[in-house]
Amino acid sequence: MDDLFSDFEQRRSPDEELESAGGMAAHPGGDVPSSKSHSSRSEKSRASEDEGASADAIKLYLKEIQKSTLLTAAEERELAGQIAKGDMAARDRMIESNLRLVVKISKRYMNRGLPFLDLIEEGNMGLIKAVERFKVSKGCRFSTYATWWVRQSIERALVNQSRTIRLPVHVADDINKLVKISRELLQRLKREPTLEEIADAMGATPAYVSRMSVLLKKTYSIEHPMGENSDYSLIDTIEDKNSIDPSTLIEDLDRYGHVSDWLEGLTDNEREILVLRFGLDDREPQTLDTIGQRFGVTRERIRQIEAKSLAKLRQIQEETVARGTGESTEP
Repeated sequence: MDDLFSDFEQRRSPDEELESAGGMAAHPGGDVPSSKSHSSRSEKSRASEDEGASADAIKLYLKEIQKSTLLTAAEERELAGQIAKGDMAARDRMIESNLRLVVKISKRYMNRGLPFLDLIEEGNMGLIKAVERFKVSKGCRFSTYATWWVRQSIERALVNQSRTIRLPVHVADDINKLVKISRELLQRLKREPTLEEIADAMGATPAYVSRMSVLLKKTYSIEHPMGENSDYSLIDTIEDKNSIDPSTLIEDLDRYGHVSDWLEGLTDNEREILVLRFGLDDREPQTLDTIGQRFGVTRERIRQIEAKSLAKLRQIQEETVARGTGESTEP
């Protein structure tokens, strides 16, 4: 637990921040500062006060959540059974006992565009979903199951806030459709699709598709990071209805306790890419770019290998269920 909060202890205390702000506002001796200089110092003072208030809020929150005791595996199973029967008190206890897990995960996403408290808030939303969906039959500790929901909630929030240019909803939907169809045609035709082919697939005129293409180029490159410190690109926000949801698949595999065994059915590269991509074996999840650099290929190639590997795992899972050696994958 000391490690969990060490980063915050190393930061300047709120008192130090306010003292620093006070030192900036004071003007001992010398000429009276100009109004512009005074305004600048006032802004810095307010910024320092806001920073101090945020630090206060963080310290207070961390102090509060430490009061909740961690649960044993037996207690988790008991609470899960009570939650399934609609016991709200059990639900609240499960949530409160895992708030520290959210803080630990949220720390991994600091300095990516969202304040730390916002990361925690988004992570807590994922935790609540995990509590509501967790079942004893999953055969794993709750923290293992919840980690996926917390990460997913935080990462979606990071993607959403990274959209530095806001578009009307219908325009954004059409751009998403354009990207999705272009990608599908590229895979099917093994070449770049023409404007007319894209327009035909979209049910739109070539002129309209052309305007959307220009807008897309002005707004984002679909492979370009969405924000200075972001690991996410526009293409990461496009939902592929035919794709496999990685978090759902891993949850399904985890409920059988066969993740490690079934990963052995993949090639060495496929297995390593999934382990790195989704942070298996308690590792930090890696971006497509980072993994691509490690293997000396493009991020799109890593995405293709990832999709192929997940499809293999899904097939293994379905075969297991068909043989009657596993339970249904319905949540």
